[in-house]
Order: sequence, then structure tokens, then C-alpha cells
Amino acid sequence: HSTGGRITVVQTVLPTIGPGGLENREDPNQRTTKNVTNLGPSTDFYKKLALDCSAQQVAVDLFMLNGQYADISSISCISKYSGGCIHYFPSFHCVKNPSLTEKFETDLRRYLTRKIGFEAVMRIRCTKGLSIHTFHGNFFVRSTDLLSLPNINPDAGFGMQMSIEDALTENSVVCFQAALLYTSSKGERRIRVHTMCLPVTNQLSEIYAGADQQAIIGLLAKMGADRSVTASLPDAREAMLNASVDSLSAFGSTLPSSQRIGSLPICYSLRLLPMLISAMCKFTAFRFGTTTKLDDRVFAMQQCKSLPIQYLIQSIYPHLYPIHKLGETTVMTKNNTEVPHTIRLHLSSANIDRQGVYVLDAYDRMYFYVGSAVGDQFCQDVLDVPNFMSIPEGMIDLPELENPTSENVRAFVNYLLDNRPNGSTFYVVREDSKIRMEFFQYMVEDRTESSMSYYEFLQHLQKQVKS
Repeated sequence: HSTGGRITVVQTVLPTIGPGGLENREDPNQRTTKNVTNLGPSTDFYKKLALDCSAQQVAVDLFMLNGQYADISSISCISKYSGGCIHYFPSFHCVKNPSLTEKFETDLRRYLTRKIGFEAVMRIRCTKGLSIHTFHGNFFVRSTDLLSLPNINPDAGFGMQMSIEDALTENSVVCFQAALLYTSSKGERRIRVHTMCLPVTNQLSEIYAGADQQAIIGLLAKMGADRSVTASLPDAREAMLNASVDSLSAFGSTLPSSQRIGSLPICYSLRLLPMLISAMCKFTAFRFGTTTKLDDRVFAMQQCKSLPIQYLIQSIYPHLYPIHKLGETTVMTKNNTEVPHTIRLHLSSANIDRQGVYVLDAYDRMYFYVGSAVGDQFCQDVLDVPNFMSIPEGMIDLPELENPTSENVRAFVNYLLDNRPNGSTFYVVREDSKIRMEFFQYMVEDRTESSMSYYEFLQHLQKQVKS
């Protein structure tokens, strides 16, 4: 009671006994439908418990290692409202799923060794005439501009929505400030302040020129996660589409009529917005038509709310690299050593060649895809097998071999893995492997039975903007 701190909960099954006991609410027949239910909590028990913890400056962190449905939408409230964090390891098994076990170890090590702040409060201020009305992340809103955070860590992300209440004609700039007051692990009371000043303009074109498409996508994902719970999944998807239509239509209104004919009106700063919104509709949190377990979907929504933008964008639109073209460029690591690098490809199966080898990096999972016509020499140099047919099913790491190709490939993969706070599962995927469809479901620019290709999505946007 007098010290605060944190509670670490490792949960493997649905809690069914005693106070807060839950029932299985998942209907397996709903995994591909549009009308997904039970995205919100079934009880306020865990929220009340979280608020009791928050009042004593205690955060609750969840590590979910469940093989079956465990109602993350209900249990996660204990972390959501106490400033805790949620980690999810579906189908965890220390023998049958070693790659996930390795990720669990990495995440737990990071969790135990990263910096931490206790008894924190965050206050958000803005210029008069503006107001902040909605907050996204894991915390309890104590008052209109004050967030209660029993714990704060460097891996947490937050989002805020603001509205313009008054005309800002007399302002040349508007200011936003986030002040975080916390106690360090050494008992020092500290304050960290971020201030941002932005110029005021009455020119729409200037606002578009300064738009941040990643921040926009991050906020749309957070709003979409809320909308899915308070309204429905189709509602959330429609709102995302409307957001892109509205922004493109407004930008089109700034162009002379000669530039509006035939093409989609889009400014340079938002050139990736349609692609990212199209990908977001196929992300685990918002997709339908693809079998998606309820806990997987709910956890993806939690990620939308609390993952830092850089990693959220990478989860929505992963990075695809052709390993067979490795070495065309180089990049510097944190230790000032050069690592071979390569170009990034669009997420389309048209870019996957049978003779190629690819790395797909989706932040918390990585796939090393090997085409069936790959050369025997590559298999020998990198995978330590004579040919493609000899690559074993279930391979989860690259052997350390003493040749330049192996060293370059491992250096590149390790460079990718080192540039994130948490662990990532790693799977070597043969073209004829059982898990090849896991790899191809990330080809978000392709057409599926239930969703448009990126090209079709652009055509659809163009019609909507015109109408």
C-alpha cells in the first residue's frame, strides 16, 4: 500500500474460478464473418481491480501464454487501466514452439531490464482555442488533461485527439506540451517535458504539405480499434475509408480544375495514405474473410492503441527484402560497422520470384522465404543443406557458417532484429511449406476473396472522391 510498484501476471488459460471468473465467448464460426462480437469486456471486474491498483500506484503487466481462447478483451482491462503492458504468445509451448519460446525469453529480459518510472502522471496542455478530447493508450484519465500512470516505460505509445474550438486568427503558432512527472527506479522525482509549436495558416495547401501520414495512420488505427468495440467492425473499416476519401477530396478542392481530371488528387506528403489504409483493412485487428481468432484480433487492437507508431506501421505494412540482392547498398549499425543492405519491395506476390529468397519483417515475427528454384549454392552457403528439397520443415534459425554469403545474410537479419525493443519469432519458410500461407497473407497489395487489391482500392477511392 505504501510503496506501489508492479504485478507481473503470467496467464495460460481462461480464468473460470472465483471472483472475475469468465466463460468462453468465442464462436469459431465467427472467425471469418464481418459481424464479430465480444470485442469488448464481458465484466467490469478487471477494470475495477485495475483502478484499485492504480489508486495504490501499482501497475499490472500481463504475459498471455494461452493455447486456447482466454478472453483477452476482458482480462486486458487490468493492464489497460493501471498503466501496464500486455504481451501475447498464442500457442506457446516450450518444446513444440521453440521460436515463440525464444521471443518470450527476449521480451521478458527486456521487460525486466528496461528503464521504468513509478507514480507517474502525464499532463497534456495546448494553446487556448484548442482542446484535447480523447486519449489512447494504457492509463486512467484522472481529469480532462491528466493521465494517471502507476508505471511508465519507454516501449509505450500514446495518442490524443484534439479539436479546434475557436478561430485562431490572432495566433501565429499553436503549442502542445506533454509533461511527464515520475519517480525513477533510484527514487528520484523527475519531470520530462515535450513541447511542439506549429505555425497557423489559412492555406489548406500548407496544412497538407506538413501532414504526417504515419501519425495519421497511427491515430486512425486507434480510433478504428475504439469504433470496432463501441459500434462494429464494418463501421470501423468504413470510417477509415471515409477518412481517406475526405482528405483526398479536401486536397482536390485546392487544385485547379485542369489538375483534377483523370487522376486521384493526392499530395506528396500523403502519397502512402491510401496504401496504408488499404493494408490496415487487412491487418489482424480489422480484417474479415480470413480466419482470425478472437484473442488474436483483440490483441492486435490493443497494439493499435499502445504500440509506438514506428512499430505499429511495420505491423500493418511489413518490410519485404530480396535477400538474393543483398549487398547492393550498405547501412551503418549503432556500433559504426557496415552491414550489407538491399531495397524494400511492395507487398505483392508479383514480387516473389521462385528463384529468390526473401525476408519479411512484421515487427514481432520474421519469415525467411525460400523459393523452390533457389540455387543449390545458396542453400549450401546459408542453410547448410545440399538443395531446396533438403531444407527441413520447422527450421527456426540460420546456421553460423564460415563463408561471405552466410555472414552477410546473418549480419543483415541480426541488424533488423537489433533495431527493436522486443523479440521476434523467426521461421524459415519453404515455398511448399505448410506455413507458406502465413507469409502470403502479408502480401496486402494482392486481391483476396473478401478484399480488394491495392490497385482496385485506388480505383474505388477515385470513384468515391469524384462522387
